[in-house]
Amino acid sequence: MITINLLPVREERRKADLIQLGLTLVATLVISLLVVGGFHWKLRGDLAEARLQVVQAKSQITHFGPQLKQVEKFRKAKSEIEKKLEVIEELDDSRSGPVRVMDELARRTPDRVWLTKLSAKNQKLTLHGMSLDNELVALFLTGLNKSPYFKDVELLETEAKKVDGYKLNSFEVSAQMTSPAATRREQEKKLNAAGGALATGQ
Repeated sequence: MITINLLPVREERRKADLIQLGLTLVATLVISLLVVGGFHWKLRGDLAEARLQVVQAKSQITHFGPQLKQVEKFRKAKSEIEKKLEVIEELDDSRSGPVRVMDELARRTPDRVWLTKLSAKNQKLTLHGMSLDNELVALFLTGLNKSPYFKDVELLETEAKKVDGYKLNSFEVSAQMTSPAATRREQEKKLNAAGGALATGQ
């Protein structure tokens, strides 16, 4: 009977397995180190880029700081000038407003319509007059409604009367006096307020 000693073969195989395991561990360690090193290198690059951006931003702030202050100064000056212009326009409206209203009334009053009395209180105008018929009164009201100097025009009363043997219509009309310039300023304020709200995201 032949006897074969397998111990040396097993020992060699065990050593080969250990060597293979060692090589696998070394390869895994090297790959892990490469991955960690690459990630660390990328982080350092990102950090360096972020620091550079911060430096550039500070430089731009320093560079454009005087210009920004100048722009803010111009904005304040513009706001003050606009307020002064608004005051001037309001003074002009109050000075020439009655003349413009009377001129507008004369232009909007049809023929065969006569105004007999006019009174105003707190921008509310009350008109008394006479006309040949109701159609002329309606035409008068239409003209006032189309005027930029009047709003909320309303017929308060109409009555048939005889004056010197003629049949006439007596009427009373109320209207709110306004100003095209004041209306325009109010619209501009609303637009500016709406624009400011959009800009701030409100």
